[in-house]
Amino acid sequence: MQNPIYAIGDIHGQIHELDRVLTLIERDGGKDADIVFLGDYTDRGAHSRAVLDTLIEGRDGGRNWTFLKGNHDRMFEWFMQDPLRHDPYLMIKLYWLHPRLGGDTTLASYGVDAHEDRREKDVHAEARAAVPQAHLDFLSGLALKHEVGDLMFVHAGIQPGVPLKDQDEEDLLWIRQEFHNHTGAHPKVIVHGHTPVDVATHYGNRVNLDTGAGYGKPLTAAVFEGGGVWTLTEAGRVPLMP
Repeated sequence: MQNPIYAIGDIHGQIHELDRVLTLIERDGGKDADIVFLGDYTDRGAHSRAVLDTLIEGRDGGRNWTFLKGNHDRMFEWFMQDPLRHDPYLMIKLYWLHPRLGGDTTLASYGVDAHEDRREKDVHAEARAAVPQAHLDFLSGLALKHEVGDLMFVHAGIQPGVPLKDQDEEDLLWIRQEFHNHTGAHPKVIVHGHTPVDVATHYGNRVNLDTGAGYGKPLTAAVFEGGGVWTLTEAGRVPLMP
């Protein structure tokens, strides 16, 4: 029988929420629990550096943790390249350091001032000096998807009608409407984040675990076992039904 699989939605620099849900998982499944992190570890929240430190420490400590890449993680990764790289998927008026996306708060967690009146080249140079190479290696090594049995874990979703093996990176990191509007079955149940919802929601063909931690709301952890899904609370498991 397959072991339970735990999943954690978008963290967005909220270290206290990450610590809280990791404690819930340890109570439910122990220190050896299989955990899939759905991406967006950085931006908006004040403690992106601490979040990455925690994830890397767990990985290096031999935890059974799988890390997926979110669109915000890729924006951070690309900004740190030399020369820096902007994500062309964004609208013209947006860029990673824009307060709406939260790259400014990520760099602040490393002691770098990314105020809009500064020159981007200066912020970039300071960031490259401040962000540890271990964090950059972590970001570049993140997976785009993870499949276990009849579940597929991704950050944003998939393009309906496209075989799972042929899914495009842009869709896995950014897709919304085409994926959300599709009510038919997928080859597997898709577990994702990326688009905030008020509470974790099971749509039958997909499960959304992004409950808005990037906007100060509680982070969500869920457990998948024997075909069932539960969210984890201080009182224990709560069934998450389609």
